[in-house]
Amino acid sequence: MIIEGFPMNLQKRKDREELDKRIPRMPWYIEKFMNYKLPDLSPSSLLEYIRDYEAFLSWLMAEGLTTADTMSNVPLEDLERLHMDSVDNFRMFLATKRDNANTRTTISRKLSSLRSLFHYLSQIAEDENFYPLLKRNVMAKVSVKRTQKPKDTAAKLEGKLLQEQEIIEFINYIKQDYAHDVAANKQAIYSHELNKIRDSCIVSLILNSGLRVSELVNLNIDDTDFKKRLLYVFRKGKNDDTFKTPVYFRQDAVPDLEQYLAQRDTHYKAPKKEKALFLAIANGKKEGSRMTKRAIQEMVMKYAKRFGKPYLSVHKLRHSFATDYYLSNDLYKTQEQLGHASPETTQIYAHLTDKTMAEAIDRRKEDS
Repeated sequence: MIIEGFPMNLQKRKDREELDKRIPRMPWYIEKFMNYKLPDLSPSSLLEYIRDYEAFLSWLMAEGLTTADTMSNVPLEDLERLHMDSVDNFRMFLATKRDNANTRTTISRKLSSLRSLFHYLSQIAEDENFYPLLKRNVMAKVSVKRTQKPKDTAAKLEGKLLQEQEIIEFINYIKQDYAHDVAANKQAIYSHELNKIRDSCIVSLILNSGLRVSELVNLNIDDTDFKKRLLYVFRKGKNDDTFKTPVYFRQDAVPDLEQYLAQRDTHYKAPKKEKALFLAIANGKKEGSRMTKRAIQEMVMKYAKRFGKPYLSVHKLRHSFATDYYLSNDLYKTQEQLGHASPETTQIYAHLTDKTMAEAIDRRKEDS
């Protein structure tokens, strides 16, 4: 549903459409659970739930643990009859899938999705006689461990982020020095000359705001407020498609943004109806259109490789901002700036900044 005057986030619209296609294939009790979750979760999150339940129901049918011929016909009673052995076998099935698509994190998420469903059916939902819909909850016995602690995540990121002066150096590299490194490649030179102002603006904005790539892609021209230094974005995990969240950006990004906006319309031949902030002209096209997430990710990796930090990605630029921001702010301000649902996620920057501050002190000692 789109409320007049407030266009839904593009990705959310696609996810909502996909959700509408998949929900009718689910049993009635899962559809009931989806309606229960609808006010609290975004279409993207609900779609992840549905995919997890599809995998589980398909497995039940393949293993002969239900006589249903379609997922929508799997009865509640078949869930009540599940043994712990069945849950362990499902976990093993996920871990040994041939395409190896299920990491430990993915497996934990799928089991967590099942725990949420079974909890709802056994503790919250009621039949007409006020009895729980599910009489026996096998998933209550299943513990889903957090696969990675903030300290572990921080350890993996150490040495892979931009720190202090490197943030400025990387932006300047895109503006100027990259051209020297690809001087022998005429096509690379042409592309860089065409896009260097846009590319450096994108990187500057991430490094001075901590935006996610999905938030950046969905930005429109009228989502910028230079006076207050705010960007208005649809935040991940929020189900309200009528209001955008204001996100602060540093003064350092203002010149880059102004320079890009000064050339956006003419440089990328933007049609009047195109409201996207960041544009690209696709091969074979004469007019600019909204940049894709993939294009931005590949652009960052292209510069990062030449800069001598091939492990840099859009998300690591966000981590770089967050680490730097946390040095001057507290946990909860950083959580709000990044749009984290839980302060636990933000705690990785506490561990990263401990290391960063120690290294900075060591450098000062060497310089003195």
